[in-house]
Amino acid sequence: MAKRILVLNGPNLNLLGTREPGVYGVATLRDIEQSCKALAVELGLTLDFRQTNSEGELVTWIQDARLTSDAIVINPAAYSHTSVAVHDALKAIGLPVVEVHLSNIHQRESFRHHSYVSLVATGVICGLGPSGYTLALRALAEQLQ
Repeated sequence: MAKRILVLNGPNLNLLGTREPGVYGVATLRDIEQSCKALAVELGLTLDFRQTNSEGELVTWIQDARLTSDAIVINPAAYSHTSVAVHDALKAIGLPVVEVHLSNIHQRESFRHHSYVSLVATGVICGLGPSGYTLALRALAEQLQ
């Protein structure tokens, strides 16, 4: 049976491609989704790719994942630095989690240097642009074998 990966994207990532292209690049979230889905087929994974601007919805999706997914890739965006609720939900479900950031959060404003999600993530990828998502999928596919 194919392993099920939930890919979650937080606030403002729906604006990729037009939002601060010097920081986030020109790829849209749809572009990233398409590359992830193509790789998922190659790796024999089932992928569920989502985006929300709502912290509560993100927490609900994480909680639901304990029954529907084998692992999570998450770009929590600004919630990385602010959301104890996202941290607690990820900790509660006990699934492998890879946190992804398009930009290198450690080269940006100091308030971005801390991530609550990193504290409960299996791994963290930042600063590699859209490739971070595909690297996360490859790592999880290997880990779930």
